[in-house]
Amino acid sequence: MKIQAAVLERENIERDFEKNKALTVRDVELDEPGRGEVLIRVAAAGVCHSDLSVINGTRPRPVPMVLGHEASGIVEQVGPGIDDLAPGDHVVCIFAPGCGTCLPCSEGRPALCTRAAKHHGVGELMTGHRRLSMDGKPVHHHVGVSAFATHAVLARQSLVKVDVDIPTHISALFSCAMLTGAGAVFNTARVTPGSKVAVVGLGGVGLSAVLGAQAAGAGQIVVIDPFDSKLETAMGMGATHTVKADEHTTEAVRDLTGGGVDYAIELAGSVKALETAYDCTCRGGTTVTAGLPHPDARMPLNALKLVAEERALKGSYIGSCVPQRDLPRMFSLHQQGKLPVEKMLTHRLRLDQINLAMDQLDDGTAIRQVIEFN
Repeated sequence: MKIQAAVLERENIERDFEKNKALTVRDVELDEPGRGEVLIRVAAAGVCHSDLSVINGTRPRPVPMVLGHEASGIVEQVGPGIDDLAPGDHVVCIFAPGCGTCLPCSEGRPALCTRAAKHHGVGELMTGHRRLSMDGKPVHHHVGVSAFATHAVLARQSLVKVDVDIPTHISALFSCAMLTGAGAVFNTARVTPGSKVAVVGLGGVGLSAVLGAQAAGAGQIVVIDPFDSKLETAMGMGATHTVKADEHTTEAVRDLTGGGVDYAIELAGSVKALETAYDCTCRGGTTVTAGLPHPDARMPLNALKLVAEERALKGSYIGSCVPQRDLPRMFSLHQQGKLPVEKMLTHRLRLDQINLAMDQLDDGTAIRQVIEFN
């Protein structure tokens, strides 16, 4: 079938995305779903820094590629071998699915699935196929999703069924931002009630971590960002203190918290932000990073402090989540008013505004934007 999709055809476009037409909305051919695959009509797709990182070269991927990985949709067709989804079901997309059989999956860590990493790294679905093409040539899938399009074919493992009562522009934000941000709080850091938490970087994922820290019962939630507007937004979402990101950040956080926070969570995707988070962590505390810097980025580390202060430094991919387990729990918290993700939604746009969305994400004038499809 013919679909409309936003295609990245060139690499390393660093800025001025609308002017440079970084993504072009094209007619793309989408094959029917094969065995173990599902065709969905995309309802809403969030615009995430991980998409921007592919465009600017921070996260190198093969091109041409249809971007978009945070999304909700409605099932239109299922391929052979699928009996637990049917046309009309509402789903959210998972960019780090698990095969269920490799060692990390067997250990309950599907985010580290070796099969998914292998296929997604070369632009394939987890089934090993590409279902997109343009001008007779293959087009790559973005982490098995490619949601900046009217329709998508995904491996069954890349979808989680959700309640039809949840608005699609809201459920889309749970598929990446909330899983990654709140998941880093709940699963990786394991924040305890009454503890002191710092969140570094207040994009959609960072604000999801703020919501998660509040839901976890943190006593102090210190937020750090260079943008005053984002600091103000975070205060309306549960933060107790704000600190402007500058050369005095660490001192300010330590003064506010009496020596540092129990948990510092970095979600900006830069080494400088990670260093800030680590320096803001107290003796015996835990620093968690879920940001995605350039593969060549390196961080110097005081090895003695790691030992003598019994520090923990942990990575977190998609919030260390098991989506089939964690999404229902997060939706339940949302329905109770404890994860009001809608507070960080700043723009609802059309597919032909995708480059504008990237510009707004890049210059900090947007937090979470959603591309909606009629």
